[in-house]
Amino acid sequence: MSGMNFLEKLLDGVAVEWKPLEDLASFRRGSFPQPYGNSEWYDGEGSMPFVQVVDVLDGGFTLKENTKQRISKLAQPKSVFVEEGTVIVTLQGTVGRVAVTQYDCYVDRTLAIFTNYISGINKKYFAYQLKSKFDIEKENARGSTLKTITKEEFSKFEIPIPCPDNPDRSLAIQAEIVRILDTFTELTAELTAELTAELTDRKKQYNYYRDRLLTFEEGEVEWKTLGEVAEYSKARISFERLDETNYVGVDNLLQNRAGKAVSNYVPTSGNLTEYREDDILIGNIRPYLKKIWQADRIGGTNGDVLVIRLTNNTVNARYLYQVLADEGFFEYNMQHAKGAKMPRGNKEKIMEYQFSIPPLTEQARIVAILDKFDTLTTSISEGLPREIALRQKQYEYYRDLLLSFPKAEEDEK
Repeated sequence: MSGMNFLEKLLDGVAVEWKPLEDLASFRRGSFPQPYGNSEWYDGEGSMPFVQVVDVLDGGFTLKENTKQRISKLAQPKSVFVEEGTVIVTLQGTVGRVAVTQYDCYVDRTLAIFTNYISGINKKYFAYQLKSKFDIEKENARGSTLKTITKEEFSKFEIPIPCPDNPDRSLAIQAEIVRILDTFTELTAELTAELTAELTDRKKQYNYYRDRLLTFEEGEVEWKTLGEVAEYSKARISFERLDETNYVGVDNLLQNRAGKAVSNYVPTSGNLTEYREDDILIGNIRPYLKKIWQADRIGGTNGDVLVIRLTNNTVNARYLYQVLADEGFFEYNMQHAKGAKMPRGNKEKIMEYQFSIPPLTEQARIVAILDKFDTLTTSISEGLPREIALRQKQYEYYRDLLLSFPKAEEDEK
């Protein structure tokens, strides 16, 4: 039975009223003790968990068991206390993470707290609806991340209340929706945890085989520096030839060798560094993030991304990518990086990086093995990451069906 058919059966023709969020509950922001860096405000005997945005898990209603901060008895009167079972939502940075607190705690000003519900609302149902509304807001933002949300913007949110004239039946309907979503959430979390554990094991295998395959005895192979077989791209490309699919900035290069995403920004003037198919793009800010992608098209990038182009036909382009995607290269890059807070790779030293070059037939064999592991451990179109993403999309699909109540025709006009 589809989620919509089930919802229709559950409602059985009853009326649905859409009420503004502010008519259902009171909400306020948390606060934080001042001065923020004073050690007297943190830890010590009688300290309590102090929940911040980083402590709220994405896509769920569970808080981490151990918050990053605990505030002292001295600071507690200057913060906002919430009881276990309170609905909170993140307001800044990663906006729209909704949680129901699992223990008594104090909360930061970057979170909103919902209390004083009207008698006809199930708190968990309210939390599920709130999460759904934020997801819609993010989708309408066309890929950009909401940076903050205000009380005025909250007032735009409307929550559907089934059977408003019969509170007992309304609460029974809400409770049944919560029961189904709780069950589905738990099953999705279990499956995702299993897939994630399998992915971790595969990554360990991948790193083991990568080390084995890229390690050679002295005299077995030829050794060269990167500068002897490749160079930085000097070609330029006009902004007019770029769009969100072929412009690559450091922001849309993904961490941990996961490739790139569609860019939220495209230059509107000037010429940029051109990259071509098979060129290797490396994020040059904070090399420890391991941002690397081998191009499959022509495009452009800026000065924060290095474009390495092969110039020697004794090296397989994909083999070079595997060499530069190796942990050894990133460690070397960080050793020679410049700057402390925002380290940048040293372009000259990068070209001095030495690596082994076996015969082309051996390079092809190594590439075939490592590419299979790449697909399994990092690909978002194949392999385990895809399976994890599909489980989350499936969950969101059925959740939205169960939370998407029909509006009366006059409301839609």
